[in-house]
Amino acid sequence: MANFNKVLLIGNLTKDPELRYTPQGTAVVNLRLAVNRKFKDKNQEWKDEVCYVTVVVWDKQAETCNQYLKKGSQLFAEGRLQSRSWEDAAGQKRNVLEVRAERVQFLGSPSGSTKVSADVQTEPSQEEASTENVWLSESEDKLNENQ
Repeated sequence: MANFNKVLLIGNLTKDPELRYTPQGTAVVNLRLAVNRKFKDKNQEWKDEVCYVTVVVWDKQAETCNQYLKKGSQLFAEGRLQSRSWEDAAGQKRNVLEVRAERVQFLGSPSGSTKVSADVQTEPSQEEASTENVWLSESEDKLNENQ
């Protein structure tokens, strides 16, 4: 049986990046991305649909995203779907499906400056593989409760 897990998205950030560090010092950032779709319904009227996706970026690429991106920034993210489960402070089991970025490319230009485009790609480190679920914090539990 064949398996394939690849996600390609272009969208805009709905809020500033959220940079954190694992206990081992590896950077990880959450990017909340809005991906829009415009289509005609069965009555031939134009409709807009928005899908909100969390894109998780690791290591040096995470620090670069935190440095250059802000709410409203447009970006291209390439990665894979990843699901995580944990128990929150209240003992409730939580699950989330997000995109684990392999490559992020900044699109557009920051306001008030010349065009900036960055294409950063990293391979997952051994530390990242063993600490993916360690960086969760109470603030992320609260964020996930509101989704």
